[in-house]
Amino acid sequence: MLRIHFTGVDLARVRMAGRPDALWETILSFHRLRDRRDARLFGEWRTETRTRLNGETRLLSALIPSRGYFPDFLTPSEGRYGMELGLDALRGTRASRLRKELSLVSSAGAATAQRLRDFAEGGPTQIGRLLAELRTYHRAAVEPYWTHIQAQVEAERAARGRALLDGGADELLASLPPMLRWRAPVLECDYPVDRDLWLRGRGLLLQPSFFCRRTAVTLVDPELPPVLVYPAAAQLVSTAAPRRADPGAHKTLGKLVGHTRSVVLRAIGDGATTSELARRAGVSLASASQHACVMREAGLVTTLRHGNAVLHTVTPLGAALLKGGAVAS
Repeated sequence: MLRIHFTGVDLARVRMAGRPDALWETILSFHRLRDRRDARLFGEWRTETRTRLNGETRLLSALIPSRGYFPDFLTPSEGRYGMELGLDALRGTRASRLRKELSLVSSAGAATAQRLRDFAEGGPTQIGRLLAELRTYHRAAVEPYWTHIQAQVEAERAARGRALLDGGADELLASLPPMLRWRAPVLECDYPVDRDLWLRGRGLLLQPSFFCRRTAVTLVDPELPPVLVYPAAAQLVSTAAPRRADPGAHKTLGKLVGHTRSVVLRAIGDGATTSELARRAGVSLASASQHACVMREAGLVTTLRHGNAVLHTVTPLGAALLKGGAVAS
């Protein structure tokens, strides 16, 4: 179990990540690729990703064991601003830190141990190889699904944001998924080893992740800025690459989805329960629920359970239709 200890200052400095972190999603997806569990969620994704993967990943396999510790330097905080900024930060990792963290990686055989030694001693050449492998793997396994990943994380943000507005940081922490249990002033997390993390006034960044499953993940070095990566509660609808809005189409949203659904989609705004949606759109509760279901199946809306209600949020595809443009990749 991981126990994260808060002070009053830490509670005031709890924050939600504004977007998915490209490097955390990349590293955690590499775990999912080698894991046979969760076939309903990831089976199709695994098949598609393996079909696209034709590059070298032996270095990634050595640095990211199937279980246990993987180096903190693989997930610099800049990853939440995009893959390239994250890789630039990784490129600047000090040699002393590389050696220290690599010494903590468990090797599963002589060949893997030799690759780790070669990497530790290889300097810029080996770092360049790592960056190339990460970039190639990301393009095959994560980039085609990025819009869907964004939708899942944004739905999670909307739910936790509601909890924060309703009851502050205390309510936010209490609303997290079941593997995270808020027993003030300690957040208990399912974790593979027994560990305590003292925030000491630095606060905590909560980073929802699409590819994180079952247990939360955090950095091992207690001196690094505290971050807790945890599974986004939203479920996978389809692993297929999200459809794009046609920027050349001149049809209005009403013609595309119908006038009532156009009103319902706009009424969702930054998030709405079914009751709120019905009130805003001026339709019955049953009608609001039906319209939300149809648009969810079309990839325009994500629905996340929040307490005794459900919370609907607009996906990037839905937002693109509202704006009349294409989904940003």
